[in-house]
Amino acid sequence: MQEIICDCAIIGSGPAGQSAAIQAAKLHKKVVVIEKEEEVGGVSLHSGTIPSKALRAAIMDLSNFWEQSFYGRQFNSRNISINDLSWRLHKVLKEERSIVVQKLRSASADIIFGSASFEDDHHLLIKDFAGHVSHRITASIIIIAAGSRPRDPENVPFDGRIVLDSTGLLAIDHVPKSMIVVGSGVIGSEYASFFALLGTKVRVLDKESRMLSHIDSEISGILRTRLEDFGLQFIGGKIIDKIEHLGDSAKVTCKDGSFFEAETVLYALGRVANVAALDMAKAGITLTERGHIPVNELFQTSTSHIYAVGDVIGAPALASTSAEQGRLAARQAFGAFHNRFPKVFPVGIYGIPEISSIGPNEDELKAMGHQYEVGRAYYHEIAKGNITGSTTGLFKILFNPETLEILGVHIIGRNATEVIHIGQVAMSYNAHLDYFIENVFNYPTFAEGYRIAAFNGIDKVKNNYK
Repeated sequence: MQEIICDCAIIGSGPAGQSAAIQAAKLHKKVVVIEKEEEVGGVSLHSGTIPSKALRAAIMDLSNFWEQSFYGRQFNSRNISINDLSWRLHKVLKEERSIVVQKLRSASADIIFGSASFEDDHHLLIKDFAGHVSHRITASIIIIAAGSRPRDPENVPFDGRIVLDSTGLLAIDHVPKSMIVVGSGVIGSEYASFFALLGTKVRVLDKESRMLSHIDSEISGILRTRLEDFGLQFIGGKIIDKIEHLGDSAKVTCKDGSFFEAETVLYALGRVANVAALDMAKAGITLTERGHIPVNELFQTSTSHIYAVGDVIGAPALASTSAEQGRLAARQAFGAFHNRFPKVFPVGIYGIPEISSIGPNEDELKAMGHQYEVGRAYYHEIAKGNITGSTTGLFKILFNPETLEILGVHIIGRNATEVIHIGQVAMSYNAHLDYFIENVFNYPTFAEGYRIAAFNGIDKVKNNYK
């Protein structure tokens, strides 16, 4: 067993762990990163953000998705093989892994592969892949960035072939003819849209009455309509009772007695933090009821020199927010000045079409009793939308009708996750709705949607606009 002494030990090499390691190294600290997989990158790179978005891009490119509106062609996605998708997917992952390795090496971080657990609040034991203790690490600061995994209940018969979670879905060897997706959250909705476009008969089951029930209801409605164009069927009000194998297919039975059969089932009802093997009690840390690590606004646990960031602390559990949490935790741990984690940040959902938002939606503003008005710009009104064959979508700006303060921005359509940052900057610097009217935008661009939506909103309150 090798003894290692360091300033900062980081458990996990995903976005949160990478960011924490790089920041600690910039503060001239000796850093050790522990990764339980055989390669760096964490869940985000191996089975989460990067592979799912790479798969989406491959499907849209190979199916000539954006060309169909011009030439009247049907999607040629039924001719796309799983080998076409896998080749591109693995190429992207290979490049991204090399970038992560390069970043950690540039930070002079030592990387140890194996599973970490606490011996006490300053010592970690690392087991190699054979299960033997290979290292004992003594660290002044420990940052837990171990990520999450799909929530796989014991009563669901996962087999890696017919009944799958989101990790297993990436390893399938064919495009199924039919699929049931259990859960219409972000993961379920994204993969459902991918396979619907590939020609799979997709049915999405959820206890909620609409897909992505946490987002703006108008945006959710546009998403459902568009996915129905691909042949996807959403069935709400369904609580799953049992999932079972039927030879080479599966059957999903609901509490109300209804049942559905398909070649493949994707179970996408949540994720759980990767904390079970860490022996957190030995570090004096008790988990929440949902299995997350409780932290304060500085990402400190109840043991002050141990920090936790990313999926292990629960929502928002995004790659983007996790990376910033890791950076801030490292700065806090070593006494460097830093701002607090931002209260408002964008969320991206990479389905087909993609969705992005920042700030509260209409339902949330109503619940808060907040006065608001809406400015809208439909993609068919935007020249760039017609030029690129991207005429389905909506810019939606929520604003105070008296002050014109921007309260939230919600976008569905092509490049939504890119152009949302214009709204983010405007809100961060307290620009009001008239900013989009009194400034010039490149033309033609998707960003012009902000200007069109601003004019639409101003026209509704024009007596207040000077």
